[in-house]
Amino acid sequence: MSNPIADPLVELPDVSPTADLVRIEGTESGAVTVTLNRAAKKNAFDAGLISAMAEAFETLRGAEGVRVVFLRGAGGTFSAGADLDWMREAVDRTEADNREDAFAMARMLKALWDLPHLTVALVEGAAFGGGAGVVAACDAAVAVADARFSFSEVKLGLIPATVSPYVVAAIGPRAARGLFASGRAFDAEHALRIGLVSEVVADAAALDAARDRIGAEMLACAPGAVADAKDLVGDVYGREIDHGLMEETAKRIAAARVGEEGQEGVRAFLERRKPSWAGG
Repeated sequence: MSNPIADPLVELPDVSPTADLVRIEGTESGAVTVTLNRAAKKNAFDAGLISAMAEAFETLRGAEGVRVVFLRGAGGTFSAGADLDWMREAVDRTEADNREDAFAMARMLKALWDLPHLTVALVEGAAFGGGAGVVAACDAAVAVADARFSFSEVKLGLIPATVSPYVVAAIGPRAARGLFASGRAFDAEHALRIGLVSEVVADAAALDAARDRIGAEMLACAPGAVADAKDLVGDVYGREIDHGLMEETAKRIAAARVGEEGQEGVRAFLERRKPSWAGG
């Protein structure tokens, strides 16, 4: 990759001609920032950027030492949505070709969703269409106060199909129906109210400070437990709280208590020391 991680945390081979479309930088403590790198195009999606993002997420999924993954856009814009030239090409393509393009976006979003680390979108400027979908596919999001969001596909006679599972999971069906059907733009405060973002900050400097704070907070969290906790949400959400679910959750916490991280974490707490994953 033409812009590898800044330290030995993750080694990314130079295997993709689209790799310069995404920058990956990391710290020794395991905080990784993935930056969409099409600033001249306001980080709009095309086939190349989608492929580069998917490759980055797949690489990070298997990388050791990663504790938290931040996503942001270069040049002060998260993502303006679909690239105009890419959309122009889609008009003349067959339905089968368009389905292949759309499925590439769906695979990229699922690769982000499946990352075992905490994922946090850092939103400046616009997060429109697929950009807002990427925000929804992250576990959390911090936005500057003047950020703008929109699912504007209906204004083009389209629908926000590939991002819809993540948006509905983030904000619920009623809010999603209203925003999908109207295509209206909304601000960071509204995004906070509906659950698309977790925190609103004043400006880019405060966004950087939030990134540093969250990165430091994640040092206290056991990496394996973070991944298991994320899986837990997906496995219990929407299920009836019956004997089977109660038994399943009891088994999970029992397994965690006797597991390596659970043993280390509880012993560290009782011995008034930091656990091994927090630097000893």
